[in-house]
Amino acid sequence: MDRRQQKTRAAIFSAFSTLLADKSYSKITVQEIIDTANVGRTTFYAHFETKDALLKTLCEELFGHIIGSAMDCTHTHGLYSDKSAPESVFCHLLQHLQENDNNILGLLSCESSDLFLRYFKDSLNELIRTQFINQNRTTNPDIPQDFLINHISGSFVEMVLWWIKGHMKQTPEELDRYFRSVIEPVL
Repeated sequence: MDRRQQKTRAAIFSAFSTLLADKSYSKITVQEIIDTANVGRTTFYAHFETKDALLKTLCEELFGHIIGSAMDCTHTHGLYSDKSAPESVFCHLLQHLQENDNNILGLLSCESSDLFLRYFKDSLNELIRTQFINQNRTTNPDIPQDFLINHISGSFVEMVLWWIKGHMKQTPEELDRYFRSVIEPVL
């Protein structure tokens, strides 16, 4: 993708996020996105077939980046220039959320948050599967893997919501400690 296309995509993502901050997803029209992004209709449709495709791509990019960087702790965005990277993938993930790149916290708490929370949870499932479930789990082997993954990712998403609603008073390290103390006995 060339620079011009990247700038257009970024403008569309930004316009979409801005509109989501003010109204529900179902009430946003493609025309509003086009007007806010200051792009033509043909340009919009050259990038996205539908508004749903835009939503899916936005979520894949946002959550894919955050989850991917949490799985690869060498990709730290300078978060740890003065200290070592955290041992916990959950803490790393929380630190990325705290950075609030692309207003991800606004999307997770906006009127249409259910859509974003579902994508976030689905993105977490792979992280949890690779980082915990597939690591020779010995505790509670009779609990089905898909149940455990769903439980852990659902709990993490709810914790993030609790954190956002509480104005993020806890540090990522504190939240990580709380979360791991609850899930480690299950694992």
